[in-house]
Amino acid sequence: MTSPFPLEGTRCRLRPWTTDDLPALVRHADNPRVSNHLRDHFPSPYTDDDGRRFVAFASSQHPPSALAIEVDGEAGGGIGVIPASGNERRTAEIGYWLGESLWGRGIAAEALTLMTPYALEAFSLVRLEALAVTTNVQSCRVLEKAGYVLEGRMRRSFLKHGVLHDQCVYAWVLE
Repeated sequence: MTSPFPLEGTRCRLRPWTTDDLPALVRHADNPRVSNHLRDHFPSPYTDDDGRRFVAFASSQHPPSALAIEVDGEAGGGIGVIPASGNERRTAEIGYWLGESLWGRGIAAEALTLMTPYALEAFSLVRLEALAVTTNVQSCRVLEKAGYVLEGRMRRSFLKHGVLHDQCVYAWVLE
């Protein structure tokens, strides 16, 4: 079977992470404005050791479920899926992040549009879910631009820096 990578867009391309990505990964990820709306397992500050651990983890996945978002020849962010198990095994959560210098250019929406069909096929899924903190209006807009549908709101479901936030649930469902 041939590799589907890179997944090419006009603003970005998606590909597996490599150790060559470490300097760009750490530079873009080590920003509290990037980690502010992400889960706590995304470290802040983001160190070289964090980057090495993440690249080793991402490189061990077959098929790859965490991909680099490459912009202008370097990794500028990441996108990935976490497949569910048991009765929800045809569902996965999808998430993404970009370095702040890349915000507002349509890159995240394009990356999500590229990742969606790959994830559905590679992991035999029928549903992708994404959670966005309601105050992260830009991320909600990214999901909508990529064709994800708002399904509901989870009240006081996300704890970050001691504050409870509401989250919006978006989904892409293969009919």
